Amino acid sequence: MHGVNQYEYGLWTAVLFNIVIFTVFAYTAFKPQTKRDWRTLGVFTAFLVALFSEMFGFPLTIYILTSILGKRYPVLDPFSHANGHLWVALAGGSPIVFNILHPLSNLLILSGLIIISIGWRRIHSGNGQFVTSGIYRFMRHPQYSGFALMIVGFLVQWPTIITLLMAPMLLVMYTKLAKKEEKVMIDTFGDEYIQYMKKVPRFVPKMRSPRIRQEV
Repeated sequence: MHGVNQYEYGLWTAVLFNIVIFTVFAYTAFKPQTKRDWRTLGVFTAFLVALFSEMFGFPLTIYILTSILGKRYPVLDPFSHANGHLWVALAGGSPIVFNILHPLSNLLILSGLIIISIGWRRIHSGNGQFVTSGIYRFMRHPQYSGFALMIVGFLVQWPTIITLLMAPMLLVMYTKLAKKEEKVMIDTFGDEYIQYMKKVPRFVPKMRSPRIRQEV
């Protein structure tokens, strides 16, 4: 991001670049196979399109809100890039809020990417075996946890009306996919996986590390 009063929209090359980068990463990490998988990836891609189109392309949310609120909109220059950040605008254009939220959002997004990468490497190195070591000691579905963390990070970084509506849909879809995968794991590994489910949370790690039998 650049200066608070700088207009930085219409950058469609940046829009396309970011969409492609994050979509390719999501496809590589997610490896969709079923129709539900592809639908979930499609919704995530649509989330990215909505996000980056408004971040760098056309500030639709700001146009909508300024047309509704008029002079009651909380900043005088809503179309500067920093004031296009909805949380900053609601704080009256405070540069302090911008300087706090932007690094925080980057940290959340990066953390999500790292969690997805670690989970992906661990599960694929297991060669189809039941993996309970590494990050799987703390959560049963680190890939979905990572995607959820990225979504929260994107909402902190650049909230829009569309992405705020789409985020809950994605989280519900990840939960349904996780439950579906758990049924498959129960059919495959039986009581061993059921005991694992009792000890390890689905998405959010417990404060204390669970004691479970680890697979190499």
